Amino acid sequence: MKQEKKSLKTEKIILGIDPGTTIMGFGLIKIIGKEMKFLQLNELQLQKYSDHYLKLKLIFERTIELIDTYHPDEIAIEAPFFGKNVQSMLKLGRAQGVAMAAGLSREVPITEYAPKKIKMAITGNGNASKEQVAKMLQSLLGLKTLPKNLDSMDGLAAAVCHFYNAGKVEVGKSYSGWGSFVKQNEKRIKK
Repeated sequence: MKQEKKSLKTEKIILGIDPGTTIMGFGLIKIIGKEMKFLQLNELQLQKYSDHYLKLKLIFERTIELIDTYHPDEIAIEAPFFGKNVQSMLKLGRAQGVAMAAGLSREVPITEYAPKKIKMAITGNGNASKEQVAKMLQSLLGLKTLPKNLDSMDGLAAAVCHFYNAGKVEVGKSYSGWGSFVKQNEKRIKK
């Protein structure tokens, strides 16, 4: 009878990614029924590499490694914020793109969230600081300590935001594969 009850619970793993070309933060949570369980958080340190293309390759490879190790059912990724520095935005967009490409290559559905939406989901304040988001996640998931760099917490925050937004009609852009991505981004295609 216990075995039957366990199989009725829905379980899934969500990988959250905060893409960056200096540090890529990521976190994983497991959903059992309606409860979150912390699995892992970490970051990929990229500042020691000067070649931008090598950084993109490493982001792609690390994302594939995470997918192949943890078999996430869904990926939540933080969308690049709009800043004044066009070069920084371009680099962030590329980092996000290769992380998305890794997920799409393994046919893992991806949803992207604006930074303010993630902060709002975690703290109730779209202008919350990184520290406020980290402290709230620490409380929600029962984490004993916080990492020195909070980029990994940003990846974890994307995953938790995705969990909180599950089943809501408008959560962000979602892609279930290349066809879905192309269909939702037809204006980007040169004819």
